[in-house]
Amino acid sequence: MIDETREDRLIDTFATLADTLVAGYDVVELLQTLVESCTGLFDIAAAGILLADENGELEVVASTSEASRLVEVMQLSAAAGPCVECFTSGSVVSLPDVEDSPPAWRRFRDSAREQGFAAVHAIPLRLRETTIGALNLLSTVPGALRQQDVRAAQALADVATIGILQERTLRESNSVREHLTIALNSRVVIEQAKGVISHSRGVSMEDAFALLRNHARSNHLLLSQVAQGLVDQTLVI
Repeated sequence: MIDETREDRLIDTFATLADTLVAGYDVVELLQTLVESCTGLFDIAAAGILLADENGELEVVASTSEASRLVEVMQLSAAAGPCVECFTSGSVVSLPDVEDSPPAWRRFRDSAREQGFAAVHAIPLRLRETTIGALNLLSTVPGALRQQDVRAAQALADVATIGILQERTLRESNSVREHLTIALNSRVVIEQAKGVISHSRGVSMEDAFALLRNHARSNHLLLSQVAQGLVDQTLVI
């Protein structure tokens, strides 16, 4: 079983995710909360999320570090890796040791190794028979996730999926595509805003994102709204 302290944190995480499911919530903020929560709940060093666009192509939409983002981008460019396989199969894909990657995952393996990751576990973002993306959990040491952790991570991913789609939209393909497009487009603007802050402030991309997110929270604004203001030069932080 999960120890009491971890159980308390897990309950708090579910409560936090549930709090985001209100009118006007920010999808990217929801997913960023999820990946950051995973690093505190499970024995991992980083996490990231890939979402499928309207054409079924995966894109990085949230990550806890530039290192994990690079590994995910490499999977996408090679069209191979645990997260891609997870999305395709709709099932959990665990790679306890990246050195055991199949030959087709060579580019992913090399990227993971270069960024200091030794194990990767991919959890599908799915609701019923629909899979819309995958949650990547990365560790700096080889080893499998405990089954309790896999179940907990899947439950968190399921809640996030409901938050993206809302249950009723599964029967409305246009609504599903619209929700995913909004999430992916928001992330593009956020990446641009991170670059603006990083350049103007002379800080890392991680620190730039922290500044962006803190401003949004402090002023009760959507993360995407603050990012758009920075890109449009109508806002200065």
